Amino acid sequence: MSAPSVLVHRDQDVLAEAAAARLVTRIADVQAARGWASVVLTGGGVGTAVLAALAGTGARDAIDWGRLDVWWGDERFLPAGDPERNETGAREALLDRVPVDPARVRPMPAADGPDGDDPEAAAERYAAELRSAARPGEDGPASSFPVPSFDVLMLGVGPDAHVASLFPEMPALRDERPVVAVRGAPKPPPTRISLTFPSLRAAREVWLLASGDSKAEAVRLGLSEAEPVKAPVAGARGRERTLVLLDRAAASRLPPGRVTEP
Repeated sequence: MSAPSVLVHRDQDVLAEAAAARLVTRIADVQAARGWASVVLTGGGVGTAVLAALAGTGARDAIDWGRLDVWWGDERFLPAGDPERNETGAREALLDRVPVDPARVRPMPAADGPDGDDPEAAAERYAAELRSAARPGEDGPASSFPVPSFDVLMLGVGPDAHVASLFPEMPALRDERPVVAVRGAPKPPPTRISLTFPSLRAAREVWLLASGDSKAEAVRLGLSEAEPVKAPVAGARGRERTLVLLDRAAASRLPPGRVTEP
């Protein structure tokens, strides 16, 4: 896993704009080199703000949207179109405003989907979709099933140091399957679907996004020697690069030598 690089921006608005610009560059570069790219989206305030900033910039036209695979790192197991679903927020902020190929947008199953109200079956369905999309040589490093080597996987950071729907001390943290159902999550709604650590670590680049004072302690733990079972953010790392993109408030508990301001 790669060692994290920390970049700190003035506030959430600047953070979102900078992350959006960085995402355009990364996707366009990968597409130019390989022909297609893949990204894993996250929800939450800052994750959705990045997508809205991307939709609002003319630089978005540098991306060939028809050659972009879109995945999610986790989802609230609610009916399709529910405003609390990460998919709903991503579509409103960005995906409904750009010419994506609908067949390459892969949301996690909803509670009114083909598996009904069965999050375990829905998780297995998403794992199968990941397996079918993986290309030769893209096996996840510790997963029981192959998953794509995502070019960018974005993760928000919770105040309790959770990432995706991997919460401290919960069984999903030790699960080696690529996707799991999460029941009894401490943050509502309690039932979710999430990628696991093996799938997160299959990504070439992992970007951790956090803003606000409430995230400062979680960020500190994530960059310390904390055990991932206690602070899941500490276990989220990319194979080639890990970027920690913060605003000043979220970085307020880091030692001065640990941060860079662009």
